[in-house]
Amino acid sequence: MSKIGVNADTMKREALKILAIIPARGGSQGVLRKNIRILAGRPLIAYTIKAALGSTYHPRVIVSTDDRRIAEIAKGLGAEIPFIRPPQLAQNNTPMLPVIQHTIGYLKRDGYIPDIIAILQPTSPLRTSEHIDQAISLLLDTGADSVVSLCEAEHSPYWMKKIDEAGRVIPFLDTGEEYHRRQDLPKVYRLNGAIFITRSDIIMKENRLLGDDTRAYIMKPEDSIDIDTELDFKIAELIMKERTSPACEGGSCDE
Repeated sequence: MSKIGVNADTMKREALKILAIIPARGGSQGVLRKNIRILAGRPLIAYTIKAALGSTYHPRVIVSTDDRRIAEIAKGLGAEIPFIRPPQLAQNNTPMLPVIQHTIGYLKRDGYIPDIIAILQPTSPLRTSEHIDQAISLLLDTGADSVVSLCEAEHSPYWMKKIDEAGRVIPFLDTGEEYHRRQDLPKVYRLNGAIFITRSDIIMKENRLLGDDTRAYIMKPEDSIDIDTELDFKIAELIMKERTSPACEGGSCDE
């Protein structure tokens, strides 16, 4: 299949229109009002807005929300709030695709048509501007349809088991191989939810978030915390405090 959208070889990068969309629904099932819950002294969504605004690609930063309080906070942090998301697009079971299509379609009314979409979920507070820049650069350098962030999986499926109807423990993956040491396990990765970069036409014309040629942007597990539970909040806050402690000056804590 041929590539759809902007070809990095024929268009200067500075001419690209990059739209960062931060989807932030008011309701949440795991943690009440988590998108504006205070984490290390700031609303959770503040970290994603700061990372997006700090990108050297200078994306237009839009927060899509159904919640006026989230909209007020996000606007104060420098994001654009061109609309309040319709209730039918803010249900517990609402897929991401129509939410992103709604944002792109709304902006198109004013003649703004982006080339590249960066979907940045506010539940990834440890994702930085540098991560975003590197993911966008990967898309442009490779000419891929999409880039998605992953991290190495904490638990390997090669060691996982399932239980059959008789109660017997059997391999989850029946590969015929047995692994007794962690270092012998094949490397596997999981989506960490931090970054999705896709050419706009993939979303609007092919009706999907990721294209056929999707490349992997690998992040460290400690940068991949996805806030979904109270425990996630505690872990993220601990990491943030460690990184801002005097002992970490000069970046020594990241080495």
